Amino acid sequence: MGKKNIEELNLMDDFLMGSVLSYPVVGPEVCRKMISIILSREIREVRIVPQKAYFGADTDKHGIRLDVYAEEAREGDVDTVYDIEPDKSSKGEMRLALPRRTRFYHAKIDADSLASGEDYAQLKNVTVIFISPYDPFGLKRMVYTIKNTCVEEPDMPCEDGMQTLFLYTKGSKGNPPEELRRLLRYLEDSREENAQDEDLKEIHRMVQQVKRDREVSLEYMKIYERERMIREEGREEGREEGYASGGEAAKIGIIRRKVEKGFSAPEIAEMLETEESYVNEVMHLLEKNEGASDLEIARKKLGIEEGR
Repeated sequence: MGKKNIEELNLMDDFLMGSVLSYPVVGPEVCRKMISIILSREIREVRIVPQKAYFGADTDKHGIRLDVYAEEAREGDVDTVYDIEPDKSSKGEMRLALPRRTRFYHAKIDADSLASGEDYAQLKNVTVIFISPYDPFGLKRMVYTIKNTCVEEPDMPCEDGMQTLFLYTKGSKGNPPEELRRLLRYLEDSREENAQDEDLKEIHRMVQQVKRDREVSLEYMKIYERERMIREEGREEGREEGYASGGEAAKIGIIRRKVEKGFSAPEIAEMLETEESYVNEVMHLLEKNEGASDLEIARKKLGIEEGR
C-alpha cells in the first residue's frame, strides 16, 4: 500500500495527531476540546508537551516517549496530567500487554511529577487515554474505565488520582454520550462530513489549518519517504552489497523509531520476530554514531566500506 497524502491522514495517525496537538495556539485548543468531550466536563486550559520523553534510570532501563502529554492547570497549579495515545497496532502480544504498558506509563509520569520535599498529597492526578480502532478487551465496549479498587469492598472509595481510559472507536456496548461517539468516529475518519457538531467543526477547521502548513507537509514527506529512498539507494548500488545495505537500513529505521518510542530491546525483538542480540547491536551502533543515517549504520553493521 502506498504512502497516504497528508490530506488523507486521520487524527488516529500518530504523525497528524502529534502535529496538530503540538501546533502553536491550535494544539492546546484541540486538546482541550477532545479531553472535554472524552471526560464529559469542561476543561478550561491545557499546556501541551508533545513527544515528552521519560528516560530510564540507567542505559539498560526502559524509558517511554508519550505521544501527547497535556497538563491541566487549576488556580495556577498543575492539577491533572493527561497522556493521549492513539494506538493502531492490533498485534496480539501488544494488545495483551496494554494493561502492563499503561501501568508503566503511570509509574514513569508519577515518578517525575513530585518534587523533592513535596507531600504525597501534592501528587498530580494522571489520566492515560488509549484510543484504538480495535477492541482492547474483546467486550465490544466503547469505553473501558480502569481505576484501583478494593477487592473485598469494591464500593469503598480509593481515590489515588490514577485512571486509564481505553476508547474503542467501533464499540457498541455501554451508553457513552453521543458527543463521544461522534468524536471517535471523527478521529478514525477525519473528513468534513464526520464533523457533525460545532466542536468537531471547529476541530476540523484547525486540523485543516495544520495540514495546509507547508512545514508540516515537508516534515511528513521527509519522515515517510525515508524508507523508500533507502530502498532505492540500495537498488541503485547495482550490486549485492547495495541491496543488502538497503534492506538492512530499512530494518534499522524501524528499530530507530521503536527506540525513540521508548521500547526496550526485548520488546523490539519480539515485535520484529528477530534476535535480541541483533537489536542490541543496532541500538549500540545508533548510540555510538549519533546523527548517522540508517544507510550509514547499515553499512557499518555489514562491514561495507564507504565509497566502494
